[in-house]
Order: sequence, then C-alpha cells, then structure tokens
Amino acid sequence: MQQVLLVGVGGFVGSALRYLISTGIQRLFSEAWLPYGTLAVNIAGCFLIGLLAGLADSRQILPPEARLILMVGVLGGFTTYSTFAYDSLALIRTGGFAAVATYILIHIVVGIAAVWLGHLITA
Repeated sequence: MQQVLLVGVGGFVGSALRYLISTGIQRLFSEAWLPYGTLAVNIAGCFLIGLLAGLADSRQILPPEARLILMVGVLGGFTTYSTFAYDSLALIRTGGFAAVATYILIHIVVGIAAVWLGHLITA
C-alpha cells in the first residue's frame, strides 16, 4: 500500500506541474500551429527520466522508494502520452497531416535523444 501512495503523491505533483507548465507555454505560443505546451512537457520529461535513470544506474544513489515516487509517480504524471495522442488526433481532425506528422516525429526523435542525453550526462 505504501508503494501505491508514493506513486499517487508523485502522480499528483507531476500532473499539477504538467498542467501549469503546459498551459503556461501554450499561452506563450497561442498562435502556434502545434501544441507546444504538451511537446515541451513531454521532451522535458523524457530528459528528466533519462537523467534520473542514469543517476540510479551509474551511481546507485536513488533507493527504490525514490525511484518509485520520482520516475513512476512524478514523471508518470508529468509526461502523459494520452495528451500527446489526443493532440495528435485533434491535428488529424483538422486535416493537418503535415502538422501531425511533424508533431509525432518531433516527439519520438527528440524524446529519444533527450533520454539518451540525460543518461549520457550521468554516465
């Protein structure tokens, strides 16, 4: 039960941060043709999970409880690909194939690169 509570508390924090950061960024780019708020949060989350995983793997400084609350809870709540999928569907519905293809490609390519970079920094 303690593990579920750790994930739940972390998830609350991550979800609240995602909302605040994503909406703040989206307001900055209100005329943008891509949902930059979700994009920024997902890329940042990919980088952060790479960073934490790198620290946990190379230096063994994160106990299991810290990994659970940070990586599963906070970052699981922070980087939601359900929002990514919803935004992609919205772009498809508006007839913007180029926009949705660009959006998906950026998420995948830059997301993987961000995880790699985060992990590389801690190696």
